[in-house]
Amino acid sequence: MARRQVVVVTGASAGVGRATAVEFAKRGCAVGLIAREGNGLRAAAKEVANAGGAPLEVPLDVSKADKVDLGARQIENEFGPIDVWVNDAMVTVFSPFRSIQPEEFRRVTDVTYLGCVYGTMAALKRMVPRDHGTVVQVGSALAFQGIPLQAAYCGAKHAIRGFTESVRAELFHDGSHVRITEVHLPAMNTPQFRWCRSHLPNRAQPVPPIYQPEGAAQAIVQAAHDKRQEFLLGLPTVKAVLGARFAPWLMTKITAQRAWDQQMTNEAEDPSRPDNLFTGLPRDRGAHGAFDDRARRGKVESWPRGTTWRNFALSAVAGTLGFGVKLVDGR
Repeated sequence: MARRQVVVVTGASAGVGRATAVEFAKRGCAVGLIAREGNGLRAAAKEVANAGGAPLEVPLDVSKADKVDLGARQIENEFGPIDVWVNDAMVTVFSPFRSIQPEEFRRVTDVTYLGCVYGTMAALKRMVPRDHGTVVQVGSALAFQGIPLQAAYCGAKHAIRGFTESVRAELFHDGSHVRITEVHLPAMNTPQFRWCRSHLPNRAQPVPPIYQPEGAAQAIVQAAHDKRQEFLLGLPTVKAVLGARFAPWLMTKITAQRAWDQQMTNEAEDPSRPDNLFTGLPRDRGAHGAFDDRARRGKVESWPRGTTWRNFALSAVAGTLGFGVKLVDGR
């Protein structure tokens, strides 16, 4: 009997990471679940098992390189060689840049950017000698176009792109068959908007249109088995990429005018509520956030970048529709 494919997902306790772990489990994979210890990690393991996969809970903080490497060793000791590693762990702070504290900015960088770096290190340490495996970086439209109130997160996502391009070039130079790919997401309905740290007067929300995490999970699984190096998920991501490439001055103007208010609901924020910036929260939050009534369900269209003229044409046409007027739909 063929062995199960072994997959590692960081940030697996909630949101896109949780949905991705379950999506791999539907294909019978053994899934190493990395997240900070809590009820969410245990609940994710149950969902993976119920979906047909074999779960292993690995509670750790991805900002600690030695812990990530030990986690990879634990997973391989349990399941065998890792085939796919998905870097999804993140934290963020919603705040004007001048109001964010240095330690807060550092923490977002440590988890969202360096957590991705350390995960890639642990994966390649094992994959390159075997000349087999795939690393999937979960990116964002904000890796191409920064927006106000999320300077730390946008900076981390931009950094992941540059880092990944460099590592990809090294693997290509060495003639390695190990792949590293990116899936860039639009606004997702995940729990982060209710548990992240925020210095805003009103509650944070994703800039619409909003998509459900299962659509992102399907694209991540596809990317793990596809030879192409980058995927843009959803029309808003295509718009952001094309805008940043061909009209950066316009994108800055649009985001300055629209993205500030669109990141807040009409509900007042509670400045005393707990957040997950430095410590995990005990309650399981699941994959979905508070925006089920506004989120688009089903498969999300994805565009591979840099493959054929047809894909480029589709991206250009899609991104041009309404592009000169606004960055995001107001629906």
